[in-house]
Amino acid sequence: MKQQHPCRLHNGLRLFSDGVVRLVGGDSPWEGRVEVFHNGDWGTVCDDHWTQQHAEVVCRQGHAEVVSDGTFGEGAGLILLDDVHCEGSETSLLDCKRGIWGRTDCSHSEDVGVRCRGRSSQETNEVERLHIQI
Repeated sequence: MKQQHPCRLHNGLRLFSDGVVRLVGGDSPWEGRVEVFHNGDWGTVCDDHWTQQHAEVVCRQGHAEVVSDGTFGEGAGLILLDDVHCEGSETSLLDCKRGIWGRTDCSHSEDVGVRCRGRSSQETNEVERLHIQI
């Protein structure tokens, strides 16, 4: 099954769709602070209620397995998701119950990170490795 492409090109510029997630600040494309794209902005995800099941959902989106949660520094700007509740079987963070976009009681010290174990680099291309469709 081919993974849906997370972005489209318009006049040579890469445009991201709402719900694209990326991992930032890690040493590889398979680890980092979780950031999500919504209404033209990138923002972080708060760690309130964050469990191994949440990390499994994020890693599954990138065709990887969970190794452990990680800390990859504080983000800047918006905190877009808070109070996310995943059971672990979801295919996307957007399939999990969550609070209202951008409404949070968190600070960037609560930005969540994940570390996934990547499979063969032949299974993905550079864009999909950096920006995983959710």
